[in-house]
Amino acid sequence: MRVLVAEDHKVLAGRLAEGLRDAGLAVDVVLDGAAAIEAAGCTAYDVIVLDRDLPLVHGDRVCRTLAGKGPRIIMLTAAAGVDDRVDGLELGADDYLGKPFAFHELVARVRALGRRAPSAPPIMRVGDLTVDRARHRATRGTRPLSLTRKEFGVLETLIAAEGGVVSAEDLLEQVWDANADPFSNIVSVTMTRLRRKLGPPPLIETVVGRGYRL
Repeated sequence: MRVLVAEDHKVLAGRLAEGLRDAGLAVDVVLDGAAAIEAAGCTAYDVIVLDRDLPLVHGDRVCRTLAGKGPRIIMLTAAAGVDDRVDGLELGADDYLGKPFAFHELVARVRALGRRAPSAPPIMRVGDLTVDRARHRATRGTRPLSLTRKEFGVLETLIAAEGGVVSAEDLLEQVWDANADPFSNIVSVTMTRLRRKLGPPPLIETVVGRGYRL
């Protein structure tokens, strides 16, 4: 799942990004509303964690601009009154969380929003492979798979494609964040490790010159 954190407090933004990455998400960070709109126009984010009081372009305007255009939006604000929550939701936000908040609640809400995409049900199956997106678990038959966050992200993206070919570039964009080197072999290395963990018979096919499919 690809997440954009738009928060003008640099330290808090860094902590949010670090915690969400530890939870297995690919996270980019911007520090103002203009950058949030620009980033969302260049990258297909699943969820945007949007601080309401952003500089340059206010979070309310960012929300109105991006609502209904793909990513789910959870707004963060120090104003946690009922009227503030109603205002945020009427702007088009999908969820609203007042500061301060428990970080595990933010992670749970972000994951819940990411699962609301109609093309990505919480539990997905192909043959004897089961991917539980809600619990971040995968099994093959009765054998649980011990996957890293990136291996799980690659598997999740492939199974969501429903047999379609996913390019290395698409995997890099959806599973890694903006800091990933587009010229590295990180996708092929991760794919090799994932295939080893999945075991025989092989599930992932390489489509020469195009990418991979499950």
